Amino acid sequence: MLPHSYALPAALLLLVGGAVSCFAGYRLFRIVLAIYGFILGASIASSMMGVTNAGGMLLAALLGGIAGALVLVFAYFVGVALIGAGLGALVAHVLWGYFGSGDPPALLLIVLAVLGAIGAMLLQRYVIVVSTAFGGAWTLVIGALAVLGNRAAASAARGGDVWILYPMTPGPGQPWVPVAWVVLGLIGVAVQLGVTARQP
Repeated sequence: MLPHSYALPAALLLLVGGAVSCFAGYRLFRIVLAIYGFILGASIASSMMGVTNAGGMLLAALLGGIAGALVLVFAYFVGVALIGAGLGALVAHVLWGYFGSGDPPALLLIVLAVLGAIGAMLLQRYVIVVSTAFGGAWTLVIGALAVLGNRAAASAARGGDVWILYPMTPGPGQPWVPVAWVVLGLIGVAVQLGVTARQP
């Protein structure tokens, strides 16, 4: 969680990173991995610092972000498998949300994560296109809401709200967000397959 004064820069980073991922994720996959590795590393590292220690939190976010970016960039194939596993886990959560309540069983999560990882390695190009388009679309939506002054999204951009992680469970009073995410994700897939990820 970053200090309040860093909300706008964090939102702008999400906005730009989301746009790059959504519309050019396949072509710039290593850069996209670095961006998301930085965001993930910064989130984890800064959450370990006390809220009153703004300088320590910022330093931890910077160092954690650099570490996260390096890990994902150097672990390219692991990154692809992790994306597939993450997509499998997302499918498990979405399906379970429609047919059950609470969290899905661990066995279902594990099976779908493993199948997602195997599928990602077999269909690497398409998995990268779809995952970067939809991941970038979600990041772009959160960043745009935060830049435009949405308090819940600004809080999420700083790391203080958990709904940022669940596209199918939008923040309170925002039922249109999943629709915007899906539409933007589909546009990103179309742009990548038609322009930026086209084979030479």
